[in-house]
Amino acid sequence: MQIKRRHQWSTSTQSATAIQQQLVPEVITTDQLESVQYVAGVDVGFVDDGATSRAAVAVLSFPSLELSEQAIAQRPTQFPYVPGFLSFREIPPVLEDLEKLNTTPDLILCDGQGLAHPRRFGLACHLGVLTDIPTIGVAKSRLIGTHAELPVEKGSWQPLIHEQEIIGAVLRTRSTVKPLYVSIGHRVSLPTAIDYVLRCTRSYRLPETTRIADRLASR
Repeated sequence: MQIKRRHQWSTSTQSATAIQQQLVPEVITTDQLESVQYVAGVDVGFVDDGATSRAAVAVLSFPSLELSEQAIAQRPTQFPYVPGFLSFREIPPVLEDLEKLNTTPDLILCDGQGLAHPRRFGLACHLGVLTDIPTIGVAKSRLIGTHAELPVEKGSWQPLIHEQEIIGAVLRTRSTVKPLYVSIGHRVSLPTAIDYVLRCTRSYRLPETTRIADRLASR
């Protein structure tokens, strides 16, 4: 797949903020996805004390969730770790992976935030806008927002709220286990995002897409 380069990745936080503000109007928060036959997970690890980024993309058939294709890319890390700017640190090697794929995924689950971000433009939104592929943010921890107490049963969820706006959902993917933070990335509504995260989750807290991509990125 071909991906257009919209901006530089090695930049200041001030310029990165301007880029996020420029691109956020392009985020689509309604369902604009076709039949999902392939779902992908992306994850990024770091080696050499963070100097090198190692990204993995795992493409799984859906709904069987069997690994169909994978890609791994390594490159020098171009942006420091700064909360709210994860996409500038992690997306460059992910784009290299996506360009290697023979199969274009119909949906991507990202290990990070989407709309659940101070400027409503987390990693999942950024990747979705650049690729025009439907994306979902599936984060292990909360960046911003508050929520009501969550029941312990698998499938239960509560709205994640920031500045009186619903920015995502706190979702229990396994009973009595810590929840995940799900938010819209691009071209997917929040109810649809919750549904696909649950359908991609089997016996573990994390969706199979994230688990397999994480394992590949950590090798």
